[in-house]
Amino acid sequence: MDSHVVSIVRYREPLSSVREAVELCGGLDHVAPDSKVFLKPNVVFWVDGSDFPKWGVVTTSRVIEDMVVLLKERGIRKIALGEGIVSSSRSIPAQAFRSLGYERIGKRYGVEILDIHQRPFEQVDLGGGVRFRFNSDILHSDFVVNLPVLKTHSQTIVSLGIKNIKGTIDLPSRKKCHAAPSEEEFHFMISRLADRMPPMFTLIDGIYSMERGPGYDGRPRRSNLLIGSKDILSVDIVGCNILGHDPAQVPYLAFAAHNRGRSADMSDVRQVGEPLEKVSSFHDNRFVFNEEGTLPLPLSKMGIRGLSFRKYDYSICTYCSLISSPVLAAVAKAWKGSPWDDIEILTGKVMRPTPGKKTTILLGKCMVQAHKDNPCIGEMIAVKGCPPRMKEIADGLHRAGIPVERSFLEDPGRFPAMMLSRLKGDADFDERFYRVE
Repeated sequence: MDSHVVSIVRYREPLSSVREAVELCGGLDHVAPDSKVFLKPNVVFWVDGSDFPKWGVVTTSRVIEDMVVLLKERGIRKIALGEGIVSSSRSIPAQAFRSLGYERIGKRYGVEILDIHQRPFEQVDLGGGVRFRFNSDILHSDFVVNLPVLKTHSQTIVSLGIKNIKGTIDLPSRKKCHAAPSEEEFHFMISRLADRMPPMFTLIDGIYSMERGPGYDGRPRRSNLLIGSKDILSVDIVGCNILGHDPAQVPYLAFAAHNRGRSADMSDVRQVGEPLEKVSSFHDNRFVFNEEGTLPLPLSKMGIRGLSFRKYDYSICTYCSLISSPVLAAVAKAWKGSPWDDIEILTGKVMRPTPGKKTTILLGKCMVQAHKDNPCIGEMIAVKGCPPRMKEIADGLHRAGIPVERSFLEDPGRFPAMMLSRLKGDADFDERFYRVE
C-alpha cells in the first residue's frame, strides 16, 4: 500500500515546496548515491525563433532545477535530463534547452542534457501486442524522475505521468499510436507506455495547469499544485480527479489499472497533504464544435458557411494537430461574410470524404494516401507532407477559394504571438518559472 501514497502540496516557494511533495510520499527514498537518474520533463514542442505561452504546456524550469538540487543533496552524480521534442528542425531542441535554462542546469550541477532524437533507441515488447522503440538512456537508468504538466488533452482527456513517457519513444512509434485501427486500440497502446520503465518517481507540475491542452491554444491557469508518487498510476488517478475527470472514464487509465489488477479509482490510493476536494477544479478537454461536428463553435457563431472542418479524432498526430489551430485562425480571419463554395477539409488518418462535396482538401500525407483515388471526391486538393508545410496549406486554401493571409500561416511566430497576447498584463503568468538564473 505504501507505494500507492500520493502527495498533494501547494506550491509556495522554490525548493521547499518540491521538497515537501517528495518527502510526503517518500519519492526519493532508497535511491542510492551511485544510481543513474533520468529526468523526463514535458516540453512537447517548441516554436522556432518566437516566444509562445509555455504556462500549462511545458514543465517549469523551476521544478526541474529543484528536483536536480534534491538529487544532488542525496549525493547522486549521474543525472541526465532528456526530452524528445516535436520539431521541424534538428536545431530546435537545442534552442529550447538553451531558452529553458537546461544548459545552465547542465553546467551548474553536472547534468547531461539529451535530445532523445539524437540518441539510440531499443525495441521493447510491452505486452498485448504493443511494441515501441524507446530511448536507450531512460531504459538503462536506475531511476526515473518523471515531470509531466497538469493538463487535459483533446484526444486522451488528460495527459499526466503515463502519457509523458510518449516523449521517450521514436517518431515511428509515436505515429504507430495514431495509426491504431480504432480509438480503443489507441488508448490501449498509450496505457502500456510506462510498463517497462525502471523504478520511477512522478511529480506532476501543476504550478500552471492547462484546460483544453496539450498545446498553447488552450486555457492556462495558475493552480500552484505539486502532485507526487512513486506509483505512476496512482499519481495519474489523483491528477485526473484534480482536473475534474473520472479516471474510470479515461480509457487509457482504465486499461492501465486493469493491466495492474487495480481499479481506476481512489480505493487503494492513500492521499497525503492537501485534501483532494479542496484543490480539484474542472478543466475541460474538449474544443467545442457545432452540433454537426463540422466547424468549431466560434467559427460557426461567426456565421461561416460553405466550409466543413471536421472535429479532430484520435488519429491526428501531434505534428498535424499543431497545424490545425493556426489554420483555423487563418480561416476565421479570411471570412468576409460570403459563403465559400462547399469545401471540406479532412485531417488525421480515418476521416472519410462526404459524397457530393464540391472540393475536398486532404491535409497531410496520411489523408492523401488514404483518399488519393477516392471516387467520392469532386475536386481534390492534396496537401502532402508529414507534416504539410504552411506554404502548401496556404496554396491549397487559396486554390479552394479561401483567401487566407499567407504571412499569418507562413510566419511561425504570428499565431503564438496572438495566443501570447491573450495573457499580456496578467501577473499570474510569470516567465521567470521558465528561466534558470
